[in-house]
Amino acid sequence: MGAGNEEGIMTGKTLLMAGVAAIAILTATSGAQARTAASSNDATQASIADLQARLDALEAELQASEQREAAAANAPVLPPPPPPPVVTGWWNNTSISGRMYLDISNIDHTSNGTNQADDGTNFDIKRFYISVDHKFNDTFSADITTDLTYDSTTKASQIFVKKAYLQAKIDDALVIRAGSADLPWIPFVEGLYGHRYVENTLIDRTKFGTSADWGVHVLGSLWDNAFSYAFSAVNGAGYKLAPIGSGTNRSKSIDVEGRVNVNFDDFVLAVGGYNGKLGKDITGATPTLHTANRLDAIAAYVTPQIRLGVEYFKANDWNNVTTTATDSGNGISGFGSYQFTPEWGVFGRYDNVKPNTKTNNLLNDNYYNIGISYSPVKIVDISLVYKHEQASHGTIATSNGTIGGSTSGTYNEVGIFSDFQW
Repeated sequence: MGAGNEEGIMTGKTLLMAGVAAIAILTATSGAQARTAASSNDATQASIADLQARLDALEAELQASEQREAAAANAPVLPPPPPPPVVTGWWNNTSISGRMYLDISNIDHTSNGTNQADDGTNFDIKRFYISVDHKFNDTFSADITTDLTYDSTTKASQIFVKKAYLQAKIDDALVIRAGSADLPWIPFVEGLYGHRYVENTLIDRTKFGTSADWGVHVLGSLWDNAFSYAFSAVNGAGYKLAPIGSGTNRSKSIDVEGRVNVNFDDFVLAVGGYNGKLGKDITGATPTLHTANRLDAIAAYVTPQIRLGVEYFKANDWNNVTTTATDSGNGISGFGSYQFTPEWGVFGRYDNVKPNTKTNNLLNDNYYNIGISYSPVKIVDISLVYKHEQASHGTIATSNGTIGGSTSGTYNEVGIFSDFQW
């Protein structure tokens, strides 16, 4: 029983004792009336007896309360029960994500006035990535990302590995990856462009580079991301030609690609380059007579509402590593987009590429797209797009197929292009 109850008992006892004393005084001072009123005296005696009984009961309760409090004070203090066990496993530090580029569109593709095989309306899956990332500790992690392609030999879709690497993050300024990972240039430009699901970026679209390869990759950022860099030493054949078993796809030389960039507020300036044999320096294969190299540059302004950028490249002997003749190519791309609201926006892009300035200076490729985008949620983009490409006096291999002809060729596509991820 607490201190409040004890104080209540003491107060009740005091009041009863005062009542008994008052009755006794009244009885003594009014003796005459008491003697003449025997029945009233008997009632007074009964009241005194009742009050005494209540007083005895309160004293007994007070003693019992004191005994309970003493017992509680001497009782041992038990510790709280332990929390339920936490079940842990590899899944606690593992995440699975995915991304798909898809479209339904109508294509009108001609070469020298003749319609090509990809004409018509159809549904396309351009890319389908599934990534598994696992973190071993604060330093080491790993990633594996699969992609989807069509095998014209087996007439079936095939899944292959695009990225598979072990990463050691020493610091934000020093990250090392071993395996197939993003190369320094194309993924970087894709992040600035923001509409990869509509079309590959400039050098990826025209096959003057690839987005990933097998090797060692070093990257990092300094001074609150004001300066960033990335360098890769790779096989050169691209991620699709994995170096697996018996020297397969094993070049005798190492290719190098790099990039440095500075970021000031919302402005980005970057330069990069590539040098190597493109994985063709293989014993028993056609001898490599030249070294491919490429110079890259981009200037961009990127905010959540506005994206503006200009990309440029110049390449030497990119498609002439094993040929007697030498060649060069160059291209420029300008892109822009504007978000009216977080859900609605417009975008456009223009590319001009001269792929063979030495062997066919007349060949010229012009490409543009325009579109309106709708993003109902952050991870879903849906765009109505029109694309046009034209090449004359020759052909050029692009992400939309072989464009051009001995005289000219055009590619027109209109459709709904979408990107969703989880």
